[in-house]
Amino acid sequence: MSESVLRLMLDTHRARKLGGKSIVQRRQARFAEMVAFARTHSPYYRELYRGLPDRVDDPVRLPVTSKSALMERFDDWVTDREVTGDQVRAFVSNLNLVGERLLGRYLVATTSGTTGTRGIFLIDDRSLAVTSAMALRMLRDWLGIRDVLRIMAGGGRTAMVMATGGHFASAVAAARLQKGRLGRARAVQVLSVHTPIPELVAPLNRFRPVVVAPYASMAALLASEQEAGRLNINPVLVALSAEGLPSDEYDRIARTFDTKVGNSYAATECPFLSYGCEHGWLHVNSDWVALEPVDADHRPVPPGEPSHTVLVSNLANKVQPILRYDLGDSVLQRPDPCPCGNPLPAIRVQGRAANVLTFPATDGRSVTVAPLAFGALAARMPGIQAFQVVQTAPASLRVRVRYAAEADPDRVWQVLHAELIGLLAAQGAAHVRIERAEEPPEQSRGGKFREVIPLR
Repeated sequence: MSESVLRLMLDTHRARKLGGKSIVQRRQARFAEMVAFARTHSPYYRELYRGLPDRVDDPVRLPVTSKSALMERFDDWVTDREVTGDQVRAFVSNLNLVGERLLGRYLVATTSGTTGTRGIFLIDDRSLAVTSAMALRMLRDWLGIRDVLRIMAGGGRTAMVMATGGHFASAVAAARLQKGRLGRARAVQVLSVHTPIPELVAPLNRFRPVVVAPYASMAALLASEQEAGRLNINPVLVALSAEGLPSDEYDRIARTFDTKVGNSYAATECPFLSYGCEHGWLHVNSDWVALEPVDADHRPVPPGEPSHTVLVSNLANKVQPILRYDLGDSVLQRPDPCPCGNPLPAIRVQGRAANVLTFPATDGRSVTVAPLAFGALAARMPGIQAFQVVQTAPASLRVRVRYAAEADPDRVWQVLHAELIGLLAAQGAAHVRIERAEEPPEQSRGGKFREVIPLR
């Protein structure tokens, strides 16, 4: 790797020990370095930053970027001139290449398109090293010596429940783990978010994971199985990702599994963005990330007030520089120091709530389906730009779709409708009615689509 994970770990330790001023100095230096690199090696940024001073270490001086703008200028955006958009799109169309490296140099991950545009992102070695160092920082805060010893005694067995069937960031990470030393030791088991909850119970009971890493909504569903006595596992850590939950749900998961629950907020564009503390706040890794809560006109929002959206600058990834990137989530930054003592800025995310759909079953019980099961299904289908499922009645769904310009809407709908019927039938909800909506998906305040909207 171009960066040593050990060296990065030592640097993160020093930064935190020295406090806020040291963290800010690191961020400013890395921001200036990234801006200089981007305008030198990326035609897109060279054009965008024309007329700016030679050194820029304050994000406010730069224009805002977005997923749609970067994807439209993909070939000009990437700094490796051997990489082309056509080449990368061909790569992600081949599911046999999940976890492999493009040109032997870059991992490739895609997003589901919650802002209306599917993202394709390259991950270089520098970004991988920083991600690893931030993960170790996170685990060091979450786990004590006794926890680490329990995980080691359990062989490090880790169960990951995630979107499969595509080049999603989590699937790419899982593929790399399985191909690595831990995977060869059978210490990692990957389960699909598409699997009905009752069918996840048996493999988890057999595997006896000491770490469980599901999407947040899946963790809530698995906790219900544990409460009912069907699931019987004793993890040391449940590490949540991708979604937010009501605060009492985190407590319920921790109580049900008698374990520690770790939460993180990140994105494919910046996988090491933040991690949670015991007081329910998310601490931004601001020595490697510039995070700006802003209003609808991209002006700074003061701490203590919810933002309209948030701008993110990833200060590690040089092959696809992410600078002042509109992530689309609403966040609230804590105005005072967090009682946990962590000097990194603390935020809460307003725009990522997990929405589990619950349907009445024919036998009088209920069927629950995690929202990512729907989103992952739509993401792997061609012809769909944006997708939204609205529960209009206990057993009725209204599906809103924005079709790609070149797509045949009727043909895409027929395939999507059949896939949705199959998904619901597999979950025991074949009786649910699916309605095709005339209106397009609706956006949140921050510009994102909620892919799943439960019955109010």
